Amino acid sequence: MHEYLEALKTILYFSIFNYPITKEEVYRFSGNKCRQVIDTQLELLISKNIISQNDNYYIFETNVDCIQRRQKGNKMAQDIMPKACKVAKFITKFPYVESVSLSGSLSKGYYDDDGDIDFFIITKPNRLWIARTLLILYKKLFLLNSRKYFCVNYFISNDNLLIEEQNRFTATELLTLIPITGKKCFKKFVATNAWAKTYLPNLDIDYSHKITNIKKPWLSKNIQMICDGNFGEMLDHFFKSITIKKWQSKFRHLTKEELLIALKSTDTVSKHHPQNFQKKVIDTLNEKYLEVKNEFNLELSPEHA
Repeated sequence: MHEYLEALKTILYFSIFNYPITKEEVYRFSGNKCRQVIDTQLELLISKNIISQNDNYYIFETNVDCIQRRQKGNKMAQDIMPKACKVAKFITKFPYVESVSLSGSLSKGYYDDDGDIDFFIITKPNRLWIARTLLILYKKLFLLNSRKYFCVNYFISNDNLLIEEQNRFTATELLTLIPITGKKCFKKFVATNAWAKTYLPNLDIDYSHKITNIKKPWLSKNIQMICDGNFGEMLDHFFKSITIKKWQSKFRHLTKEELLIALKSTDTVSKHHPQNFQKKVIDTLNEKYLEVKNEFNLELSPEHA
């Protein structure tokens, strides 16, 4: 029954988020390049009662309320997008920030009252932790530490753009990024991570939003001038060191391996995902694979985190 694999895997992946998807989305987020094959798979899956179709959406579970939830979330995403783009451009004005993209659920066209606006940030080499610290200080001092519209939880340096964790989750997150600023830098990042297309060959970055180049204000320019040379490198290492110590103390419940993934902290990467969402998604997906195997006698190769 291998003919079901790609379409079913895609539907199961989005079912984790209670998010029904269209035929076009099944194709775009699948690993099969042939659209006709995906169409055939969907017909077979429906005929076997493994999935259902309702109002042009494909669903694994029978909860049709998720369709209305999705449609409402799509509308809210459209409404919040101008604000998200404005904040992304503001973030780019900070010292050493080269490119800012929208990530998370908003980059997939969904937003709700419980959601955050997530940003993926590329910085200049050897200054990632200065850039991050200044943004976090701004959030704490001027936004009262609210992350609702200012969730800066993933930074990567321009001199090491390769994403080491390569799986279905990271490929999905990478290829759904919406770049707002720093086009040249962002395209270098995409080219460096061409591996993502091996997971999702039909998915392309959305460049429909105009990518702008933001001029740094005088304050950012002066900070960069002050932090040039050895002083800047020492300051960057200092901010990295105190952040790591804080996280190790705050998140003692995480194992060393979980810390390395969920709170990855190197000279070129800073992730702040204490809930280890990546692992949760992959684990849940594999549980769904097992559920399908037990209920429909259909073997799906497990994903890795």
